[in-house]
Amino acid sequence: MPLARKSAATAVVIALSGLSLGGCATTEYVDEQIAGVNTRIDALESRVRGVNDTAQAAAASAQAAAAAAQAAAAEAQGANQRIDQLTGRVDGLEQRMATKRPRN
Repeated sequence: MPLARKSAATAVVIALSGLSLGGCATTEYVDEQIAGVNTRIDALESRVRGVNDTAQAAAASAQAAAAAAQAAAAEAQGANQRIDQLTGRVDGLEQRMATKRPRN
């Protein structure tokens, strides 16, 4: 192999070696990148916990409202039954009053 070819091949091998070594990440760089990602993950987890707490509070409020609505519906049903009973009595009284003549 001529000397020029040998030196060109050596130069190519050295250049490729330098490029391949330059592409490797250092441990410090990787640690910095992971720390940044971990910080973002921690912030996201905190937000998710906050949203979860809010959702659980809303669910508890909704359950309490549903229970109150059911109680109100039961009371309304009872009131309607009493009104139905009184309606019959009032109708009877009105009929008796209509058949009586005035005293004058």
